[in-house]
Amino acid sequence: MSTHRLLGMSGALRKDATNRFLIRNAARLYGDAEFAEADLHLPLYNADDEAEQGIPDPVARLVDQIAAADAVVISTPEYNKMLSGVLKNALDWVSRVKPQPWVGKPVAVMSAAGGRAGGDRAQTSLLSAMTPFQPRLVVGPEVAIAASGQEFDENGHLTSPRYEAALAALMEKLRTEADRG
Repeated sequence: MSTHRLLGMSGALRKDATNRFLIRNAARLYGDAEFAEADLHLPLYNADDEAEQGIPDPVARLVDQIAAADAVVISTPEYNKMLSGVLKNALDWVSRVKPQPWVGKPVAVMSAAGGRAGGDRAQTSLLSAMTPFQPRLVVGPEVAIAASGQEFDENGHLTSPRYEAALAALMEKLRTEADRG
């Protein structure tokens, strides 16, 4: 079996965001894979800018990463009961590209948030935002890290066996889906 290419997308831009930690833990538990983190520092989507200048280079790089990946993990914080604007902006830009790199792509979603629900509402909005792209969404077990600032050690590793087990099970399902081609 060849090494998979796994792309991680964090809906938080901060260097030490718990959503970045979560996608890195997902990559570790996914197993043998070339892991890349997407850079979502993208300009805000504006149809006038797109008409005048086309797809910006950072967006084209993201599209290429999605297309080349065997599987994608997306982690979102919860901002005002929704996925982050950073992540929604990235999805909006990618939606403008043909052919769509998401079609048939195995994708697992997860969240890490400061609240007690761990971002479950953000995950729901993310799943809704992903549906038009027709990826192969891998659902369950749900991974929603509550009080996320307290769930990672100083090296960014998950400390809760319960969360670790759920993430490992989700990554096993994602790998199986990616193996299906």
